[in-house]
Amino acid sequence: MLKKVGARAIVSSDPKEIKNAEKLILPGVGAFDTGMKNLSEAGLIPVLEQKVLKEKTPILGICLGMQLFAEKSEEGSSRGLGWIEGKVKKFQNGLIIPHMGWNTINSNKNDPLLEDMLRESRFYFVHSYHFICDNQENELAKTSYGYDFSSIIRKDNIIGVQFHPEKSHKYGMKLLDNFVNKC
Repeated sequence: MLKKVGARAIVSSDPKEIKNAEKLILPGVGAFDTGMKNLSEAGLIPVLEQKVLKEKTPILGICLGMQLFAEKSEEGSSRGLGWIEGKVKKFQNGLIIPHMGWNTINSNKNDPLLEDMLRESRFYFVHSYHFICDNQENELAKTSYGYDFSSIIRKDNIIGVQFHPEKSHKYGMKLLDNFVNKC
């Protein structure tokens, strides 16, 4: 999908390559504790903190990647990165999980990430946990699945999406294009 929007992407867990990146994407599928363990064991947390928190390199967290930006998760006992104040909670109220399939996002905020997007763009979701922002200013878009939850979060250069833009056809392509070229 990144190739389709004209971006040159390198898939790497090498801290040297990450140090040279202009933008970062933290993808993720799986469990919170495992994700944090993998980042730690690969020695990536210090380099990511340098790039994201000090140098202000834009980063896009996708699905679990977004959830790792939280302080903690009900899914495990590991501390998250803590870059956006909040926690990750399991869907409640007897909802079927995972929340899987197409759903819309709803945002009334102007942001370069959402530029030229339809008001209710559709994206592909597959998750059982969702991010709850402590500061609602960090919530860029919501989605409803039994109740509203944060589907896009943003704090300065740190952006997270709960859905999978790489599986979301034209909507995901536009979002990735905006991240690459406007964020």
